[in-house]
Amino acid sequence: MGKPAFKRVLLKLSGESLMGPEGYGINAEVVKQISLQIKEVQTMGVEVAIVIGAGNIYRGLGGEAAGIERATGDYMGMLATVINAMALQNFLEKMGAPTRVLSAIEIHQLVEPYIRRRATRHLEKGRVVIFAAGTGNPFFTTDTAAALRAAEIKAEVILKGTKVDGVYDSDPMKNAGAKRYEKLTYLDVLNQQLKVMDSTAISLCMDNHLPIIVFDLFAQGNIKRVISGEAIGTRVHS
Repeated sequence: MGKPAFKRVLLKLSGESLMGPEGYGINAEVVKQISLQIKEVQTMGVEVAIVIGAGNIYRGLGGEAAGIERATGDYMGMLATVINAMALQNFLEKMGAPTRVLSAIEIHQLVEPYIRRRATRHLEKGRVVIFAAGTGNPFFTTDTAAALRAAEIKAEVILKGTKVDGVYDSDPMKNAGAKRYEKLTYLDVLNQQLKVMDSTAISLCMDNHLPIIVFDLFAQGNIKRVISGEAIGTRVHS
């Protein structure tokens, strides 16, 4: 295999990506398969950072609908991302991939606090870095956290792993005639209100010239294919 197309990447994983058929929580086999893919690209010499969500455990917006104040619900969701990050770290380290979890909310007994220079140093040493607790602030999604952390560590690209093979003009699960885009601009995403990432995240990527590649996380070997420069999924750029 040739030289990887990217040296440093940020992988955005939703909390839902860790669920199995149960539709809730953490499925060990699913996390193991994702970890195998991450380990594969890490051994290629690629520096991998990860931002993980918490939709498999708790969503702040869902809490608001149940009567929990939005800010409180968001903080609860941030704590849930720490649980997901620790689960992913567990499987990666069992496979021999050194991993560090850095949290925007300090929990010294469990994970390291987020410090940008420390995160960069971990990456330079070949460790997989998992960013937990979003930005540490309510009202910001983990999509925005991914864009922010990618800009801070000078990642070359954001890889967004999903359940479908790219960005469509409508839900391909509901519409068999949905059209998949190969390339989009940031303004296309904003103007058409395509569900790639939230508008704050897209704007941050646009301001910092950070390309986004949306791809099917569950096709085995797809992370390696993206890293190798294969034209899969949908690319969002200037």
